[in-house]
Amino acid sequence: MARNKIKTLRQFDDDDLKDKLTDLKVDLAKLRSEALKGTLKKDAGVIRWKRRDIARILTIMNERVRGKKTQ
Repeated sequence: MARNKIKTLRQFDDDDLKDKLTDLKVDLAKLRSEALKGTLKKDAGVIRWKRRDIARILTIMNERVRGKKTQ
């Protein structure tokens, strides 16, 4: 899966962001379990990028919630 840019993530609606977030969390859990087993070889750096993509999505979702509260 390609890395997510903040500009493209902002174009998604809330439902798409939630779906993407759950997919990323599932992928991250699989990668972490492989890392614990020792079977994760060349994808070791992917964990960092998955975590950052999750943080990007959560940031966008929180910005939208805070924007709705102030209006």
